[in-house]
Amino acid sequence: MNQPNVIIIMSDQMKATASHLYGSAFCQTPSLERMANEGVLFKHAVTPHPLCVPCRISFWTSQFPHSHGGRRNQTLMPGDAMHAFKLWKAAGYRCGLIGKNHCFEEESDFDLFDVWCEIGHGGLPRDAATKGMDWFRSRESINAAHAVRKNMPETSPQFSYAVSDFPLKDYSTGLVAGQTVRFLEQFGNDPFALWVSIPDPHTPYECPERYAIAPDDVVMPPWRADEYSDVTAPERNRVLHAMIGVEEDSIEDVKGCVGVYHGMVRFLDDGVGQILDALDRLNLRENTIVVFCADHGDFSGEHAQIAKGGAFYDCLTRVPLIVSWPGRVPQGVVDESCVNLIDIVPTVLQLQGFDVPRSMHGEGLPTVTDAAPRDAAFSEYGAGGPAFTMADLEQLEKPWGRRAIGQSLQWREAEGRRKMVRTAEWKYVHDPMGDRDELYDLVNDPWELYNVMDNADHRDIIVDLQLKLADWSIRTEDARPVPMPARGI
Repeated sequence: MNQPNVIIIMSDQMKATASHLYGSAFCQTPSLERMANEGVLFKHAVTPHPLCVPCRISFWTSQFPHSHGGRRNQTLMPGDAMHAFKLWKAAGYRCGLIGKNHCFEEESDFDLFDVWCEIGHGGLPRDAATKGMDWFRSRESINAAHAVRKNMPETSPQFSYAVSDFPLKDYSTGLVAGQTVRFLEQFGNDPFALWVSIPDPHTPYECPERYAIAPDDVVMPPWRADEYSDVTAPERNRVLHAMIGVEEDSIEDVKGCVGVYHGMVRFLDDGVGQILDALDRLNLRENTIVVFCADHGDFSGEHAQIAKGGAFYDCLTRVPLIVSWPGRVPQGVVDESCVNLIDIVPTVLQLQGFDVPRSMHGEGLPTVTDAAPRDAAFSEYGAGGPAFTMADLEQLEKPWGRRAIGQSLQWREAEGRRKMVRTAEWKYVHDPMGDRDELYDLVNDPWELYNVMDNADHRDIIVDLQLKLADWSIRTEDARPVPMPARGI
């Protein structure tokens, strides 16, 4: 067999339960189902950090943010970091990015990519230069299809959404999928490593009208009226809710926004289908490892909120993950291990026959490799900065909403040193700089509406999860291994 290719399809801000594969009652994703039938779906996959840049650096370096240092959206990939594209380029792969970057910034890293076609949430970047191939659609038509996103109607201070009717190929999802097909047609005969980075369903919430889900068809998650007036809610969670809570908004508008978010998911699912069809048509499927995942999630109505923030609810930290390589990876399997996005690069390297660098924290994924099942996964947030409190929020002009989110963004991204451990049954969140820890019973309270940290019946569970968290912190503290002496004297 030839050197296996790899395609990483990464959606942005897609929570696992946005797909029927993970429990959605109203958003069908048949292309992802097709992938799962041809591979392994991981039921309990989490992000190393529920924020774009820290997660993306962690993904490609297979390190947690407390080691690589990229803890905020303003601290991108360090130039000296060991990451997957350095290994693939050295091995002779044609490397490409099609879609959103928000990770690499050093010239030495850009030089690794033979193909670079970047687009973000608002359309083409200010420096819209491409490398290796030009966009298959005109820049004028691409810009036209992103005009609404650059001037969204304001539904309320908390959120906005829109439905539009431009050619599907010009929207970011359609453009990225179509460009990927053309990459495969042009370069598929040589080994390639391709990052297909779909900007959706991240804000702005806008989708073609054919994909939008009508408010009447949206099934909303349960809300708890006193969730954030309860003394068990950590202050940072209360602050976030004070900014983007939607209880006072029209439920029709809330459902409309949630319907558009899931419409964006349906659109990207069709994009995945285009890519799979091209791999089959070009006889590349059996020699191409395909991974689908998201960098992190979105409230999308859970906890009566829209968008994201520095919390650890499953809607923000649990992500879809499917690994497919027909004939080489088991097919139609659901793996219930607790795994992390940082496990993906080591897994792909093992499947390709490469050595995994010692600097990488991740392990091979169970079922896909011979790695043993795992009972816990971890995530983190913050850079040790001071807390952004209700008193600080009160200093901002009302109504708060998205404006306050933007004004406090960098402060909140840096605050605290919170860390999460999640098993299939429990979730524990600790922050030595915070006011309260969190414990959620995921079996009896899957929507995480009740923090049961103070329940004396759970003391043994808390101790076990605290030990897991401490062991993980120690095990991953040093990502820059020093040369070791030979055994013996």
